[in-house]
Amino acid sequence: MRPLLSSLACGLLFGVGLCVSGMSDPSNVIAFLDVTGKWSPNLAGVMLAAIAVHGSWLRWSARRAPTETLRPQPALGKRVDGALVGGAALFGVGWGLSGYCPGPAITALGSGALGALLFVLAMSIGMLLNEGLQWTTKRFGKASAIAP
Repeated sequence: MRPLLSSLACGLLFGVGLCVSGMSDPSNVIAFLDVTGKWSPNLAGVMLAAIAVHGSWLRWSARRAPTETLRPQPALGKRVDGALVGGAALFGVGWGLSGYCPGPAITALGSGALGALLFVLAMSIGMLLNEGLQWTTKRFGKASAIAP
């Protein structure tokens, strides 16, 4: 029960942070990406604040963990492959075109914005297609550009 409450609290804090910072409004994201027009540095400030909070959490949890196995560890031994590069490119193109990434899009669903609904629908379809591709790859052994 405690992990569920902790997850709920983190999700609520994340959603409130997105709303307070204005990052659930895609026009703010698009303004950050518009470096030749009316550029807005707000998203950079939100990113820096998030990095500071996460860095602080990593330092705190590393001191607090009683054993080495419980301390946060970087993902060592992971390769940069076509699936990672393709997924990152697809994420970036979707983010740039729509102004949404997954967290803000889900947060914006509460406003009833049609763009957020379409983004979450497209994202869900993409996730289902990827799961199907991974299942096919595991089942039939076919190589895929997207599935790991």
